[in-house]
Amino acid sequence: MAKRTFLGRTVRRLRETHGLTQQAMAVSLGISPSYLNLIEHDQRAVTASLLLKLAEKFQADLAALSSGGAEAELALREVFADPLLGGEVTVPDAEIAALSDQAPNAGRAVLALYRALRVAREDSAGISIGSKKFRLPAEEARDYFHDRMNHFPHLEERAEAIFADMADAAPGHMNRALAERLSARHGVAVRVLAPSMMDDALRRYDARTRTLLIAESLPHESRGFHLACQLGLMEVPDQFDAEIEAAQPTTREAETLIRVGLLNYFAGSVLMPYGPFRDIAQELRHDVEAIKARFGVSFEQCCHRLSTLQRPSARGVPFWLIRVDPAGNVTKRFSAAGFPFGRFGGSCPRWVVHQAFATPGMLRAQVARLPDGATFFTFARTVAHPGGPPHLPPVTHAIGMGCDVSHAGRIVYADGLDLASDAAVVGVGLSCRLCERAGCRHRAHPPLEHRLVLDPSVKGAAAYAFQKPGAARA
Repeated sequence: MAKRTFLGRTVRRLRETHGLTQQAMAVSLGISPSYLNLIEHDQRAVTASLLLKLAEKFQADLAALSSGGAEAELALREVFADPLLGGEVTVPDAEIAALSDQAPNAGRAVLALYRALRVAREDSAGISIGSKKFRLPAEEARDYFHDRMNHFPHLEERAEAIFADMADAAPGHMNRALAERLSARHGVAVRVLAPSMMDDALRRYDARTRTLLIAESLPHESRGFHLACQLGLMEVPDQFDAEIEAAQPTTREAETLIRVGLLNYFAGSVLMPYGPFRDIAQELRHDVEAIKARFGVSFEQCCHRLSTLQRPSARGVPFWLIRVDPAGNVTKRFSAAGFPFGRFGGSCPRWVVHQAFATPGMLRAQVARLPDGATFFTFARTVAHPGGPPHLPPVTHAIGMGCDVSHAGRIVYADGLDLASDAAVVGVGLSCRLCERAGCRHRAHPPLEHRLVLDPSVKGAAAYAFQKPGAARA
């Protein structure tokens, strides 16, 4: 039987991005509105022919469209790999796939229960009986941006209108124009103060004196970002409210995190307006150093903006982005390209984003292949955030970017790599507990649905030897 694909949220998000009613979209696809309604509520599967129509008529990335079910299945696999849930019971992949594809609401209920379990283990003080506070606010906010492919067309339109209104401003020279707009339109003065006068804040707005205070420890590109944030708070609060109302966050904390994320998105859109930024990125073949110099922004700001270029009529390379700290904690992730990030636990140490810490400030590239054969071109570099106490090291993250390997020719960092050769490919996994690669010397944990093969008289190069449950031992 052919595998059924349920993409209700994905289809609904695609329709809303284009500003279409169900009636209009159904006519465009040659199906009935009632059938489309059933699809959006995961009551009907998306056939292969309909998937192709969606990709063709709405310029959508086919891999990103078809990955919706795969991501849910991956999340469920991680849940059932947890030793607290697994015990002596192994849930076969086929049953997990059936739960994800044929009973998506039940699958989401399992994920919700698992989130509650994680809160109980990690933050028991956050549980509220009879409420929805089982979902960690940071996780809810992260899923909000992930589910919308990190693209907000209405915020893009407002940012473009503001940029067009500042006729004398040019990309890369926005700080003065933003400060002048704050002064002329809103009577806001900008002052740069020593960190000792800011009480550890980087930006603070004093409504009584209508003064925006900015820490002098911030580099030039970060000052422009904070100016754009303040402008967003004063000129487009209605749009932030509309986005929040549509999101319906479950807690005040999640609402605030989403609002801050939207504000940051808007600031990046003002500093790097969609059309000029996309054109220059293509012209410079996505050389982040060259692009950030052209727009006067930081490496991380530029990478984040590259991951948002999902306008249906003018798409950029479908990049995903991840930010990790030296301990391997994921502090930011966006997957417009459909990359199946692990949702629970650590990721693969063979992945270039973790290796970047060994060569601070140096960009490293890699062709990475997942166990299912999906191949990605990835690159990563560390970024340091100075300005803290002198006796402490600066905060450092690794920024990782990637896309399907078919787009690698459009990226300068792929030059010189033999993309057609398997010798250039590094096999990676999503996490050790889900990866079935045998003989991996980097493995931190065995896959939980396999049995360990233990022999005190043998020491192999890999930390663990294992076999599938039920397999006969040699």
